Amino acid sequence: MFKTLQNIWRVEDLRNRIIFTLLVLIVFRIGSFVPVPGVNKDVFTQSNEAGNELFGLLNTFSGGALSQFSIFALSIFPYITSSIIVQLLSMDVIPKFAEWAKQGEHGKKQLAQITRYGTVILGLIQAFGMSIGFNRLYGTEMIPNAGFVDYLVIAIVLTAGTSFLMWLGEQITEKGIGNGISIIIFAGIAAGIPMHIRSTIESNFIQDNQIFLNSLKAIVIVLILILIVTGVVFIQQGIRKIPVQYAKRVVGNKMFGGQNTHIPLKVNGAGVIPVIFAMSLLQFPVILASFWSTTDWAKWITAYLAYDAPLGMVLYVLMIIGFTFFYTFVQMNPNQMADNMKKNGGYIPGIRPGKATEKYLTRVMTRLTMTGALFLAVISVLPVFFGALADLPRTVQIGGTSLLIVVGVALDTMKQIESQLIKRHYKGFINK
Repeated sequence: MFKTLQNIWRVEDLRNRIIFTLLVLIVFRIGSFVPVPGVNKDVFTQSNEAGNELFGLLNTFSGGALSQFSIFALSIFPYITSSIIVQLLSMDVIPKFAEWAKQGEHGKKQLAQITRYGTVILGLIQAFGMSIGFNRLYGTEMIPNAGFVDYLVIAIVLTAGTSFLMWLGEQITEKGIGNGISIIIFAGIAAGIPMHIRSTIESNFIQDNQIFLNSLKAIVIVLILILIVTGVVFIQQGIRKIPVQYAKRVVGNKMFGGQNTHIPLKVNGAGVIPVIFAMSLLQFPVILASFWSTTDWAKWITAYLAYDAPLGMVLYVLMIIGFTFFYTFVQMNPNQMADNMKKNGGYIPGIRPGKATEKYLTRVMTRLTMTGALFLAVISVLPVFFGALADLPRTVQIGGTSLLIVVGVALDTMKQIESQLIKRHYKGFINK
């Protein structure tokens, strides 16, 4: 491993990308402590410390920015929601979006621009709702003498913070290493891990008269963490190689093709994106309902749509499975893959080119994606299930999803570093 780290530092381009990514993450962490003007942060912080755990998961993803009510309190979630909406509309719902989705790089730029506009609009709406809702939830002491102008200023600042995070994520993707949005979420979760470990130990394990029970809880937590990490690595690394053979072609005086290759289809081609999407959508109505917590419909949503409630858990699992299929087939379209193979004279041995190849790829991808989707769903709810049975702390239940995201993003980033090293004839972390 130390040899690999030395190789990374020798490659100037890779070294600069990693340094750039780290500098951006430092900016992100600094911004997480910059308060929003006009807000009494102490009232908000004390209310959360008093035991309000409703926004614990979102606060974890934002790296503590929500509990500080900083300029990054909205985190990157409006961008994620906007991305979901744009991708759904690209599935032949809006013809222009569907046309852009098929135009390659130019179309992706157009859809990315629409996603940015959607992020700003959703950010403003969510920021208004958050500022008004929190002021009602914690009393007028949080935003003294609040009026429309005060809420507008707070909403603009929060939206600007989200837009800045979106821009930072794009810069990481372009000039750094890894997927920028995922890296920012990773950094937010990783920043809160020491705090969660400390609070878990202090509130659940420092009891002299329950040494055996506390030791058993600690063993269960460690086993669950090991299970999640092992499972994520195993599934993320799993691929199905589809053999492809290219026919020989004569162009002028030269002969092309004739080689054998394969298409690597991942068991979990969507990574951890479905988990992030599903959690974002599941928590959205719960957050809105908390702003009107005294009404009957709000109490019902808060009680039954929480991620650790039976109905909320079922919806969470279904959304993970649905988003896994959706994201995988958007990233790897069997129809386009079959057409590209046919245009280049390629075929799968034993399968006719064209429609038969498309059906074969669709069948294989469906089986692989179902395996990956079920894995993501099980790993996401496993800590909640066992945590409730063993009366483990809420931070451990939240930590299951968080650890899934952290390990998944770390693996994807490591693979990108690996590919950069292999291109320069260096050995990486995985392929020795």
